Formats: sequence, C-alpha cells, structure tokens
Amino acid sequence: MDENKAAEFTGRVLADTAAFATVVLAALGDRAGLFKELAKGGPGTSGELARRAGLDERYVREWAAGLHAAGYLRYDPAQQRFELPAEHAPTLAVEPGPAFFGGVHQELVGAVQRYDTVAAAFRDGGGVRGDELHPDVAEGTSRFTAQWHRNLLVQLWLPLVPEVEAKLRAGARVADVGCGTGQALIELARAYPAVTGTGYDVSPSAVAAARAAAEAAGVADRLRYEVLDASGGLPEPYDVITTFDVVHDAVDPAGLLRSIRDGLRPGGRYLCLEINCSDRTVENVGPIATLLYGFSMLYCMTTSLAEGGAGLGTLGLPEPVLARLSAEAGFATCRRVDMDNPFNTLYELTR
Repeated sequence: MDENKAAEFTGRVLADTAAFATVVLAALGDRAGLFKELAKGGPGTSGELARRAGLDERYVREWAAGLHAAGYLRYDPAQQRFELPAEHAPTLAVEPGPAFFGGVHQELVGAVQRYDTVAAAFRDGGGVRGDELHPDVAEGTSRFTAQWHRNLLVQLWLPLVPEVEAKLRAGARVADVGCGTGQALIELARAYPAVTGTGYDVSPSAVAAARAAAEAAGVADRLRYEVLDASGGLPEPYDVITTFDVVHDAVDPAGLLRSIRDGLRPGGRYLCLEINCSDRTVENVGPIATLLYGFSMLYCMTTSLAEGGAGLGTLGLPEPVLARLSAEAGFATCRRVDMDNPFNTLYELTR
C-alpha cells in the first residue's frame, strides 16, 4: 500500500464528509430564509440576522459560523458581522435563477430522511414509494426544475426545435406528462397565447398545486391538470407532448413511451428532456455524476423498484437506451438536440 495515497484519500473523505454537513447547513439556511435575508438586508451580526429574520439567535450564530468555516459566508471579526458575498448570491439566494441550488439541497436532505428504508432494500429488494418520500423531495424538485422552465425552456431549448416552436405558435394542443406542479405548461401558455394544454401526474398534491399555480398565473382558462398514470394511455390526442426528467423515473418506461407515441396526432412531436449521461459507467464520473447517482439511490431508482418497476435510475436512460425504447414504442425518429448542458439532454421524437 502507498501510504501517501492512503493519507491523500483520507483527506478526500474528510472533505466529502464536511461537504455533506455543509449541504445540511445550507438547506437549513435556505428554509429559514437566511440567505435571502443576507442578500436583501446586507451583513449582520448573529443577533441582527436573528431579529431581521424572526429566528433564534443561538441557532443563527452556529449556522453562520459553520458556513463561514465552509467558505459560504464572510466574517468581519471587528464588527462580528456575517456577509453573503455578492458572487455567492445567485447560487444561494436568487430564486429561481439559473444557478440557484436551494431546491437541490432541499430535495437531497429530504430524500436522505428515508435512508433506513433504502438500506433495508439492499437486503430485501423493493424501495421507497413516491408517496412515502419526505415532502421536501417534491417541493425541492419543484423549486429546482423551476430554473429550467423560467430560464431555459422558452429562451434556449425551444428555438433548437423550430418545428415544435411553430406548432406552439399556431396554437398546439400540448400535454405535459409527469407535470409536477405545472410550471412547464404555465411557461408555454405565457409565451404562446394560442396554446392549450393538459398536465398529467400521478400525485394528487402536485396536481392541486399545478391548478393553483395556473390560476395565479392567469392561464387556467387554457390549461387543466389531471391525476393520471400516463403509462396506461392518454385520454385524448395532442400535437406536442413533453416530459421533463420523467421517463427514467417511470415504473414502466416502455409503456409510458408507447402511450406518448399513441397520444400524438399524425405529425406530432414529443420533447423528452433527460439526464446527460453515458451508457458506459467509465464515462459517468465526477461531481455531477456522483450527485446524480446519489439521487438515484434515494429517489429515482428506489421509487420505481418499490412498485416492481424497471428501476432505470437517474442515469439509466442514455441516448442508446432511449433510442431502443423509442423504436420499440413505434416512434419514427429520435433525435438528440445539439445543446450544451452538463445536467440534461433534449430529444425530439416524431410519430
């Protein structure tokens, strides 16, 4: 054994373990509103921050000291004030900005709270059902994906698929499968006044939130949301169907793709956003892949296996797998859209 390499690895594990504690501290600060308070109101002592945010000073003091130790906050010892650097605000306080991580932290900490059940599944199989996950998983996912819908969907992704965009401008009937809290359809309805659509999700609470969000956005007259397991078929035909990081989670991904194909009108288009990954394990390395494998273990894979499903996992739908499944489902074409995104890949499929 190389003693230097062993010592180096021990240091690496220490850093990774400290990073986990940092995520917990960051999630607590996000939930308490402390990052946004620092961004809005400027630096403060622990007492000043506690008063401004309506919190307990002792907890604020420990939290701030911990994130100063991690390098997230600055500290002025003369004034005993903590500061959120301007360069850190987009990642920690600007929601739903393109760099915001608050939703990711909430989702991850929520998923870890079912650790015991996942650990038992290593021995017994199965997993954690979606409705058994901590509520922070759904809420964090909604906050995280809001970044795509607000900052990327209309601005960057749709111009890359001009035939889809033309259908939307002409008043396409759109279905968003696995719609969550409905944000994708809401953004499409805002950007394309002639669009009408339906969102489908298996979660009654997500559908209720989507309906409320559409009302608040003033587009409820053109959108509706329904509780439905779309793998069993869609109730009406559509010009455009979308899924955003949904198929790899599905209990029956092959059945879901068949339903989507059958639910398209002739000439219809299906936009499938999926994880940017390889079908070769050796290529799925680095911090992003590590994070996604963690989410897979605690969320994407386990919820599918809990239902006796395929258990593809977060990185389980690379391009060759999607191409095979889409051909088996009857799609005529499956095109990977040329875009630069470290997390996601966009595909355009035709009936």
